[in-house]
Amino acid sequence: MNYPEPITKLIDSYMLLPGIGRKTATRMAFYTLSMDKDDVKEFSDNLMSAKTDLRSCAICGNITTEETCSICRDTNRDQSTILVVEQPKDILSIDDMNAYNGLYHVLGGVLSPVDGIGPENLNIKLLLNRLRENKAVKELIIATNATPDGEATAQYLAKLVKPAGIKVTRLARGLAVGSDIEYADEMTLKSAVLGRREI
Repeated sequence: MNYPEPITKLIDSYMLLPGIGRKTATRMAFYTLSMDKDDVKEFSDNLMSAKTDLRSCAICGNITTEETCSICRDTNRDQSTILVVEQPKDILSIDDMNAYNGLYHVLGGVLSPVDGIGPENLNIKLLLNRLRENKAVKELIIATNATPDGEATAQYLAKLVKPAGIKVTRLARGLAVGSDIEYADEMTLKSAVLGRREI
């Protein structure tokens, strides 16, 4: 069926979201149309605010509204460990389980020669500078996803960091190969962090 242009555009916009196909996007579009105008305005304002007000933490790359994120500013966190993740959403998954109380570093992706993503496209230089400046760091925990690119990135980071005398560990298996951290349940993540192994 041919919908009026505003609905078609709304459906197309929802389809930009990961995992949203035409059917789901159509349901979401029609649900949005049934919402109260004030709720739609608030939803729209929240989307725009998230896009314009959030930025990357100057220290770790996490999302924040300030220069540095709340985790980097928290002096009660263990300053001797940094857990490296691919994306900010991974921090939320790991931090919610309350089994890790150290610092984080967001790479912004993984090495992927096929996609043209090299070390210069990731926050690796920021991580190395951070390790050079912060002598309190004794362990780097690499929590990239259990994919070929995630594994390659972990090995690359280990080669860069180990000569500095910093212990480099990887999350324990329990995370299925090819799985994303954000979809792992709390017990699996907790076991993976607590059972991490040295690279």
